[in-house]
This record gives sequence, C-alpha cells and structure tokens, in this order.
Amino acid sequence: MKNLSMTVCVALLAGSLATRATEVVNRAISETEVLAAQRQWCEAIVDISKIYETDGHAEAKAQAERLLDGMYGYGMGAVLFKPTLSSNPQTFRTTRCGALSYFVGGDPDYPSDSGFALKHWREAEAENVAVFIAGNSAVSLGKVRFTDKDGNITTVDKTWVFLKDDAGTLRIIAHHSSIEYTP
Repeated sequence: MKNLSMTVCVALLAGSLATRATEVVNRAISETEVLAAQRQWCEAIVDISKIYETDGHAEAKAQAERLLDGMYGYGMGAVLFKPTLSSNPQTFRTTRCGALSYFVGGDPDYPSDSGFALKHWREAEAENVAVFIAGNSAVSLGKVRFTDKDGNITTVDKTWVFLKDDAGTLRIIAHHSSIEYTP
C-alpha cells in the first residue's frame, strides 16, 4: 500500500509538471534591438535640441532626463561615459548628473559644459563599422553624424556597450565618443 501511495504521488507530480509551461528567460540581444536603440538615442538628441529651441532649457533638461532614465544603465550602477566634448578634470562621467550636465549644461559642478544636445541638431544618424553581440550584451563601434539647423555636419566616433536589464530593456552601460582625428 505504501508503494502504491508513492507511485500515485509521483504520477500526480509528474502530470502536474508536464502540464505547466516551462519558463525560459532569454536576455539575448539581437542586431535589430541594437539598431533600434541607436536610432532612439539619435532621435532623442534631436528632440532635446528642438525642445530647447521651442520650449526652453527646463523642458530640454526634462527630455534629457527621460533619455538618461530610459536608455542608460544608471539604475544598475556606474555608466562608463566619455562624452565627445569633455576635458580634464571632468573627461569621464560615471554619474547621471555628469551625463545630464554634458547633454544640457547649466550645472555649476560642470562649468565647461555648454550642452551638446542643445546645439541645434536637426538630424543624427549612427553608422556602424561593427556590432559584437554576446548573449545579453552588445558592443557597437562606428560613427554618428549630426546635422545642425544650418546644414553643418559634425561626425563623431562612437562606441556603445549595451546590456539588457532584469526587465529585458536594453541599457547603455558604456558610451565613448570623440571627434574624428584629422592629421
């Protein structure tokens, strides 16, 4: 009788497990997601510029905060951010405050920041040389071309590192940008 109860119990458990769907967690990043994140970032920079022109600095700052909170991994820890037009002793920005100041200026702790995203950009486009994807992280290397309201083009070398967070959102955890070298 004891063996029969054990057999029934095992059969019930096996049947219960067989009817449940297996939960699979897959945080793998696709190239499509990387390209979409780059487009989103470029569009956000242009939006900040346009908002600055029409609605002023406070609204542009609010838009830049949405960019940082929506795309960067500051909620996960330090972000390795080297902005295009930054200089010693504030070349690197590992905090959200430092990144916000770089994008929109106005922070007395970063007196040399004039606001990169406030430069009247009308278009920004990423062009990758390579994208390396390894599971839940991806690195892209290439250029971003910014066009201002007068049609002037500024091209920067750009490296982004993306990581999926626990919610499956692609986050920028490293961002390195520099002006192209001209001999």
